[in-house]
Amino acid sequence: MTDRSTATVDQGSNGVPEDPWTPFRDQLLAEGLLVPTGVDGLYGRSGTYESVADAMDRLVLRVGADQAASSVRFPPVMPWATFERNGYLESFPDQMGSVHTFRGDERDHAELLRRTEAGEDRGTLLETTDMVLCPAVCHPLYPTMGGVLPDGGRRVEVYGYCFRHEPSTDPFRMQAFRQHDYVYLGTPDGARHHRDLWLERGLEVLSGLGLEVASVVANDPFFGRPGRMLAANQRNEELKYEIVTPVYATQRQTAISSSNCHLDHFGSPFGIETPDGEVAHTSCFGFGVDRITLALLHRHGPDPDGWPAGVRTQLWP
Repeated sequence: MTDRSTATVDQGSNGVPEDPWTPFRDQLLAEGLLVPTGVDGLYGRSGTYESVADAMDRLVLRVGADQAASSVRFPPVMPWATFERNGYLESFPDQMGSVHTFRGDERDHAELLRRTEAGEDRGTLLETTDMVLCPAVCHPLYPTMGGVLPDGGRRVEVYGYCFRHEPSTDPFRMQAFRQHDYVYLGTPDGARHHRDLWLERGLEVLSGLGLEVASVVANDPFFGRPGRMLAANQRNEELKYEIVTPVYATQRQTAISSSNCHLDHFGSPFGIETPDGEVAHTSCFGFGVDRITLALLHRHGPDPDGWPAGVRTQLWP
């Protein structure tokens, strides 16, 4: 797991080619850094892993100390009403996670237990609630920002868990993961400035941790045929940039942070206005805390005590 040379095995013992991430994932599990749960992309984390993630959280706060941003933390679930209005259902229905519960009687309960024991589908005995799993850490913020913004807009720092239904054995594609965002709400020019400022800062922070990084124009994985048009527009207007780093023996470029301009996508449905009465634009920069932690373990090895002194000083000043 030291540097990118660790993922060098091309074939498994049965001669079948391995996925390029298999050696890295196997070592993470063998070292106890990640704890398997039996579901692809869902892991427990060891104390060593969390010490790196916590240090990254604190570093992000230090880097943003000059932003005069307010801080807020939301739970990993959010109201369905917010989900309906923010456009996620239209754009990413394949990645959502809905919260269900049981409201039946004793007979239904017995049937639920029987189906569970038999490995049968339980869906018809469960009902949806008014909550969904949070897909992006900034999404619960926008409904709370309705009304007229102050001069200069608002800046908010948000950190928490997100969920996206993308099961994979690749540890860089967790279903439950953490984002640490700096969000701006205000004018179109202010949103672009915030995006560009944080893109530059993100590159500086991550390169300072010994990672080989670059910024690239990107798009979100919008769903279906209309989604292809949305993705093309997003790229053409350069609304989304990702900071990527090479991983595995294949040198695959993996996003570890992203910087996004949303235009009025959130300002319009949630009634967020600038002082001159215009619909507010928003932008955010997100540090992918779990992906950055994995990138550091991949680059520098499984024991943070042995990492380069400059990296340790940045994380544990």
